[in-house]
Amino acid sequence: MERTLVVGVDGSPESRAAADWAAREAVRRDMRLHVVHAWSWQPLALPVVQDHDTEAGRAQEVLEETRAELTRRHPRLSLTAEVVPDVPVPALLRAAKDAEMLVLGSRGHGALAGFLLGSYGQQLIAAAECPVVSVRAGHGIAVPGSDEGEVVVGQQGGVADSADVLRFAFETAASRKAPLRAVRAWNLPPVYGYSPGSMWIADRFGGLEPFEKAALEQALEPWRTRYPEVDVVAHVELGGAGHVLLSAASDAGLLVVGRQVRESGLGTRIGSTAHAVLHHSACPVAVVPHR
Repeated sequence: MERTLVVGVDGSPESRAAADWAAREAVRRDMRLHVVHAWSWQPLALPVVQDHDTEAGRAQEVLEETRAELTRRHPRLSLTAEVVPDVPVPALLRAAKDAEMLVLGSRGHGALAGFLLGSYGQQLIAAAECPVVSVRAGHGIAVPGSDEGEVVVGQQGGVADSADVLRFAFETAASRKAPLRAVRAWNLPPVYGYSPGSMWIADRFGGLEPFEKAALEQALEPWRTRYPEVDVVAHVELGGAGHVLLSAASDAGLLVVGRQVRESGLGTRIGSTAHAVLHHSACPVAVVPHR
């Protein structure tokens, strides 16, 4: 079965940037790119002229303009495209169900925008079964070298906990022939958290920081073996995960984090680290679900 990468478009500069980024990634990975424009006829309760056929035609124009631009810029690209008669979240989730990746546009230091108004972006990132990449307008058509730089990946927990996020990061770095920086952030336990168990760990490894370094190396070992061509830097730093990752990825081509989902009274929410880097990272961010 042909591997597929899906991108959502709506004609905005953010979605055009996302489509261009997705096209480059699809060519690198030898994937088919499937462009989706979710459009649903929803008449407004306002005294303005609204015509179903006109709006449907505009939706098709957005798709055709995107297709033409991507074909011109990326002649080697395998491309399909469709207008889906539905609202964005369910339409894109269905389109990406068997995809390798879903790419979305975002803008500025704030909420995801374009067709991702309100909580759409967070809903998609929280519910998608595949990695979701958020691309800012500055990392699309207007910036030819936007993919340059190392791939930075956040690692936490044990070997099994980070397997999916490291697999994605190593595969991406290998396809780009880029170095990879694996980052593990840690904090000192609170005073009441010191226990015989934590003291045993500190004694065995010569301190808590060496323990964290050993845990990172253990998680990286199988992926170093699988991707020997990838130049890897192991980075362990004391501090909050969001802050440490944003600092490490200041000049990166891509930042990769895992996804933790929690339910609240306001609906599904992604983890605090993913939330922080999505809103403040200068480079594209990939959020990888833990399977």
